[in-house]
Order: sequence, then C-alpha cells, then structure tokens
Amino acid sequence: MTSTRSHITRRTRETDIDLELELDGQGQVELDTGIPFLDHMLHLFAAHGYFNLRIKARGDLEVDEHHTVEDIGICLGQAFREALAARPGFRRFGHALVPMDEALAIVAVDLSNRPYLHFEVSFQPGGAGLDPQLVKEFWRAVSLHGGMTLHIKVPHGENTHHIIEAIFKAAGRALDLATQPEPRAPGTPSTKGVL
Repeated sequence: MTSTRSHITRRTRETDIDLELELDGQGQVELDTGIPFLDHMLHLFAAHGYFNLRIKARGDLEVDEHHTVEDIGICLGQAFREALAARPGFRRFGHALVPMDEALAIVAVDLSNRPYLHFEVSFQPGGAGLDPQLVKEFWRAVSLHGGMTLHIKVPHGENTHHIIEAIFKAAGRALDLATQPEPRAPGTPSTKGVL
C-alpha cells in the first residue's frame, strides 16, 4: 500500500498552523494546538483512524478558541483532500457507531466533493475542556474544506466530554474506512467518472 501524505500551512492575522497528515499511518501524533482538550480529541481521532497527524498551531487564544479550532478544521479538511488526490481509487463512503459509556456517536461520511454537514447533537449543561459549540464549527470546517458530506448524530449522551470523545473516535473510524484503497475500482469512485 502506497503511503499518502499531505502538508498544509495556513497563516492569517489570527492563526499560524502547520499540519501534516498521513492516511496510512499507525495513529502516531505530535500535537500542539495550544488547546489541551483539542489535542486529546485529535489524538483519539488519529489513533482510531490510524492516521499519523502532526499539528503545530498558534492562535489568538487570548481572544478565545474559536479561530484556532476552526482554522485547524480548515487545514485538516484540506489535508484529506490533498492526500486523496494522490490515491486513484478509494472507498469513498465510511461510517461508524462508537459508544463512550452512556454516549453513542454515529458518523457517516461521503468523500463526494459535495460539502455538507448534518450535526444532530445536544449538549447537556456542564463543561468539557472545549466550548461544545466549537465542535460543530470544527467539523463544519473539515467537511467544507475536505469536500465531505458528513453526518454526525448522537442519539444518547449526558456527559459532554463523553459525547465529544465519541464523535472524534467515530469520525476517525469512518474516515479510515472511506479513505481506504479500493482495489476492485482503481479509478474515480463515482459512476459519473468524476467527483
């Protein structure tokens, strides 16, 4: 299997991000986003998706975490798009159901070049190490810049940490499945011949 890698940099007045992604990895990470809870979630995402992921990010955290979280999502989406451009045939669709104690996350993805996010998640009062609203913003950025149709649903869950953790794990597993080479269809994974 050929290793598929990408390297994305993004520098704005609000953030400075350097991100490397290897699709066919072992879940190895080197993460420094400035937001420890996000580092933890991205580690889980990479470990359960078997992606090698390196992120160095600096953002205007003195304002809040929004710009940093969203821009990392932008870069991660771009990294998936770039890495898949070098892979002639891949499965395109992936899904996962992942429990985390009382929480259950369902994630389905289509690497269709038609960005769309359906995010059906209710957070209970009580915190985690990241504003729960930013979880949706992160995945919206990933789907938009990765050209992904992405459905995220949590039908059960009470603990905010557990809900977010289940989402990131399920997204890793779904994207692992969708990005796998498909030897039976080595060309573009569409009856149209183009995504």
